[in-house]
Amino acid sequence: MQELGINQGTSGNVSVRTDTGFLITPSAIAYDTMLPEHIVAIDMDGRTRSDVRPSSEWRLHHAIYHHCTHANAVIHTHSVFCTALACLRRSIPAFHYMVAVAGGTDIRCSDYATFGTQALADNIIAALTDRRACLIANHGMVCYGDDLDRTLSLASEVETLAKQYWHACQLGEPNILSTEEMREVLEAFIDYRN
Repeated sequence: MQELGINQGTSGNVSVRTDTGFLITPSAIAYDTMLPEHIVAIDMDGRTRSDVRPSSEWRLHHAIYHHCTHANAVIHTHSVFCTALACLRRSIPAFHYMVAVAGGTDIRCSDYATFGTQALADNIIAALTDRRACLIANHGMVCYGDDLDRTLSLASEVETLAKQYWHACQLGEPNILSTEEMREVLEAFIDYRN
């Protein structure tokens, strides 16, 4: 994520589904110094037996794995343009057909709640209905996918879309594709996997 420029410092977090729950990055450990023993296993009841503290956002990962049964990996970042739009509480509309890569006709922004809370996880689940990515109000973005590689690719694509939308808005109000136009794109995307 750091190499792609979609995260910085110790912010953000990554997880992957396991047979009994999920593995998640730890709290407050820089990615470039992270070791395998820092990764925390959490079961689907939200329990861990590790001495290492899991990311403070483990609840949102837990909620996504619980509600999105086809999610096998989750990435949450504080990428610059997604976060800027999230601080405005703006969703990303269908200004570009690639918005469909996140599964719908827009990329929603969730309602605000304090980081690390169940309320935040609940708000994210609402924003992810029929979607694979959303912005998180005054916070960042989150996405999920079939595996870590595809999820990282999606996270990067959503940041690119946020950047393009941001720049387009500097020149005026972007033209938004119609529901019918986006429906055609979504149908074409059935065989397309980012």
